[in-house]
Amino acid sequence: MLTIEWSLASGWEKPCIKPLENLSLHPGSSSLHYAVECFDQNELLECIRKLVEVEQEWVPYSTAASLYIRPTLIGTEPSLGVKKPTKALLYVIMSPVGPYFASGSFNPISLWADPKYVRAWKGGTGDCKLGGNYGSSIYAQQEALELGCQQVLWLYGEDHQITEVGTMNLFLYWINEDGESELATPPLDGIILPGVTRQSILDLARNWHLHIPTMENGPQLTTRFLNKLSDIQYGREDSDWTVLVS
Repeated sequence: MLTIEWSLASGWEKPCIKPLENLSLHPGSSSLHYAVECFDQNELLECIRKLVEVEQEWVPYSTAASLYIRPTLIGTEPSLGVKKPTKALLYVIMSPVGPYFASGSFNPISLWADPKYVRAWKGGTGDCKLGGNYGSSIYAQQEALELGCQQVLWLYGEDHQITEVGTMNLFLYWINEDGESELATPPLDGIILPGVTRQSILDLARNWHLHIPTMENGPQLTTRFLNKLSDIQYGREDSDWTVLVS
């Protein structure tokens, strides 16, 4: 794991790579009481690259698995009170993982939608990768599982706009009223997380002048997107999206 301490008085301390261990936190830490926690890697890329270099034997040799990297920033202010913390800990943990769903990475999943639950709202933090966004969704996710569905299809507004699926961005493919093929994904309007997979699919679709198909009307094209992203991910194809680790 990688850890970097921060304080208002001293700024960022020297990064430290060490074996995975438990965190020691003051019981009044702001992350425990006020969800002062987020996930981000934009300012960590070089440190993460070094961490992967040191721990490269954890990278799966199988193309059916990958190394999951989780950067996290938590407030460690050792006092109660809703305020900006003066101390924080940025840490990164890693683990080999397989497909997100037990049914596999290329099989349809069942969705459950109920307008009584809302994942995010205008003026909130739905477009940020914050721990509190995940914790508040667990109750609805559990209800979906009890009803035989694998994920929640999140709705928003009085007209029940489709926003996201579980913890993932959503794409829709249809034929419009003019008979034209259209690809649609909810806009980044403050309630949608700007995921890297979302942006990757949009970039590929524009480059290929193609649309995202559904499982029923275009498995060949879906396979093409999956293969392209997998080739980039596993280094079979050069891309500006990748960061090489020696």
